[in-house]
Amino acid sequence: MHFIQKLQEIQRRNESLLCVGLDVDPALTPSHIKSSSNPVLLFNRRVIDATSDLVCAYKLNLAFYEALGDQGWHILRQTLSHIPRSIITIGDGKRGDIGNTAERYAKALYNDLGFDAATVNPYMGRDSVQPFTRSESHCAFVLILTSNEGSSDFQRITLGGRPFYEKVLQAAVSWNAKKNIGLVVGATHPEELQPIRKLAPDMPILIPGIGKQGGDLESAVRYGCNKKGELAIINASRSVIYASGGKDFASAARKEATRLRNQILAYQEQYFA
Repeated sequence: MHFIQKLQEIQRRNESLLCVGLDVDPALTPSHIKSSSNPVLLFNRRVIDATSDLVCAYKLNLAFYEALGDQGWHILRQTLSHIPRSIITIGDGKRGDIGNTAERYAKALYNDLGFDAATVNPYMGRDSVQPFTRSESHCAFVLILTSNEGSSDFQRITLGGRPFYEKVLQAAVSWNAKKNIGLVVGATHPEELQPIRKLAPDMPILIPGIGKQGGDLESAVRYGCNKKGELAIINASRSVIYASGGKDFASAARKEATRLRNQILAYQEQYFA
């Protein structure tokens, strides 16, 4: 199945553009599960069980698992196996290297771990992105304008009268022969999201920065979606998974995910009905 088809199907079935980031710090897991044999895996499973009918995707930042050593890779595999196959999985490693190395990264994420998509740093050019787009069933989300404070250091530098991030966007659009390249645009940059969507009307956009980073949810929906009100993947991590630090953490995660999903639906109805 083409990635775009799978994304559209789950967004329509769950009536959701919400992506939950499973970026778990063991130190922040609730105290009552810390004594379990694998608290991070237990935490992930509980959050997935509580939210899987409310989301279109889960994003796993690889750093949180790599930092746990051998156990981290086991947790990563077991977490992915617990996610319903109809839901998009995104390996957020921001990989990007010369062609033969990028091939190994893509093989690890797609063939070994089984992710549907990966975040890719395009700084090294076309050959660093191509290995992540070999199969139409996978998507490479290319960093365009990120949500972190330091994004302005390079991404907004003016070249030929245009910001550098727009040059990267134009390149990503030109590489998108199989229609399986997406974009990463932070919700903390609402004023740029609208012109980016106009330049890439049919590409999926992963939009981090909602919640703790203070991104604008209304703008993320209004300007991040395509004309049908789809193809935006709006990520929230800490605000959902750490909605409570107590025994009710899973139900609290569900409550926050429900709130976000319903708010997104209201904005979709307002702007795309």
